[in-house]
Amino acid sequence: MTKFQKALKLFLVFFKIGAFTFGGGYAMIPLIQHEVTVKNKWITDDDILEIVAISESTPGPIAVNSATFVGYRVCGVWGSIAATLGVVLPSFLIMLCVFFLLDKFQEKKPVQYAFMGIRACVLALVLKALISMYKKCQKNWVSYTIIAFSVITSVVIARFVPINTFYIIIASAVFGLVTYSIARRRANK
Repeated sequence: MTKFQKALKLFLVFFKIGAFTFGGGYAMIPLIQHEVTVKNKWITDDDILEIVAISESTPGPIAVNSATFVGYRVCGVWGSIAATLGVVLPSFLIMLCVFFLLDKFQEKKPVQYAFMGIRACVLALVLKALISMYKKCQKNWVSYTIIAFSVITSVVIARFVPINTFYIIIASAVFGLVTYSIARRRANK
């Protein structure tokens, strides 16, 4: 397969993911995982965990970052460009159509019920991604501490004090790095 063919395949796979996944990046993770690890065998499940962790830690939407990283792993710079365009283009086209049509139809009951169904589906997809990532994540006191910290700060405290998610991610990464270095020092003694 030539580089052009790989880049085209990446574009088409991520276009499909972008076109048929509602709810943002977290809802796309199960589809990305299935397409790139199971169906096309471009990368492994462990790679997906790393890509999701990096995508959450870098600026920008998680789906775009994930597509960029997968594309780069599979086909270099052209792969990252193709995958990124593939995942972004459907949203752009859909939003363009919605912009022109929603104003005319948003008061119609079928449209309201359709969006209610889409929101329920998105919640289920996000929960599926959470369960899938939890199963593959290391389970030790560090992970559980970070999970508890993240839930408490982003769900409980954020209701009363506005906290940017970026700071929660950075604090979790720092905590993970500090505990890793302490564990490594103890192991070397």
